[in-house]
Amino acid sequence: MWRDIQQAGVLPCTYVVADCLSGHSPEFLQAIEACPGTISFVALPSDSRCWLQGPVTEHKRYTDKGEPRSKRIVATTEKAPIAVEAVAKRRHDGFWSRRNVSEGTKGPMEYEFTKRPVTLCQDGQPDKTVWLVMKRTIGEHAASWYYISNAPVSARLPMFIWLSGIRWAIEQCFEEAKTELGMDQYEIRKYPEWHHHMLTCMFAHFFLWHVTIRLGKNSPGYYGIAAEAAAGGGLTVKNLHDCGSSPFGRVDPAEKPPGVPCTEKTA
Repeated sequence: MWRDIQQAGVLPCTYVVADCLSGHSPEFLQAIEACPGTISFVALPSDSRCWLQGPVTEHKRYTDKGEPRSKRIVATTEKAPIAVEAVAKRRHDGFWSRRNVSEGTKGPMEYEFTKRPVTLCQDGQPDKTVWLVMKRTIGEHAASWYYISNAPVSARLPMFIWLSGIRWAIEQCFEEAKTELGMDQYEIRKYPEWHHHMLTCMFAHFFLWHVTIRLGKNSPGYYGIAAEAAAGGGLTVKNLHDCGSSPFGRVDPAEKPPGVPCTEKTA
C-alpha cells in the first residue's frame, strides 16, 4: 500500500507514524526506507530486543548438502541483546526530559522523554541502527511507550516528542467515526466496498470537524449549529439534522429544530 501511494505521487509526505504491528514488519520498514527523505516513527513492543552498541559479527562456515557455506553471526564474546524496556529502566533520570504535551481536563499533561541510538535485533542477528525513543508518565507507577525512527543523527528530541502525539489524531478519528458515523457497521465481502465505506466515513468526519471549527460554540442555531444566514450557502440546519440526526449523535425527535421534519420510524 505504501509503495502504491508513493508511486501514485498524490499524497506526498515527510513523516510516517505507525503502531506496533508495523514495528514488527520488516517489509513495512523496508518500504519506508526505500523512499529517500521519509522519516518513520513506529511504535515498538516493550519486549523488542536491541544492542546499545553495534555488536561485532563473524562468519561461521558450515556445510549444507555437501556444499560449503557461511553466514554472519554475532561473535560469542558479545553480550546478548536486551529488551527496550530494560534500556528505559537503565537510563539515568538525568537523561530524561519532561515536557508538557497538551492541556487536559485535569490540567497539563506531562510526560518524560529520552532517546538514544540502538541496533535492533532481528532473528538473533543485528539489524539496522535506529533511534530508540522512550516515553513515560510521571508518578510512582509510570507507564512507558517505545518507538523507533530512521531519523538522521542530527534529529533533535522536540521532533520526536511532536511525532509521538501525531497518532492521537488518528486514534481520535477512528474512535469518533465508529461511535458517531458507523465506521464499524459494514456488511460487505470485498475490499473495494470496504475501502469505499472507510473513506466515506473519514470524509464525513473531516466535514463535521470543519463545521465545528468554523461555527464554534457561539452559533445562534440549535445544538451549536449556525442558522442558514450564519452558516453560508448550502449549509443549513435542515441539511445537518437530516431525519433527526445530529452530526455528533442522535437528536430526540421531540426536540428537533422547528421546520425540520423527522421521518424516523419507531418500532
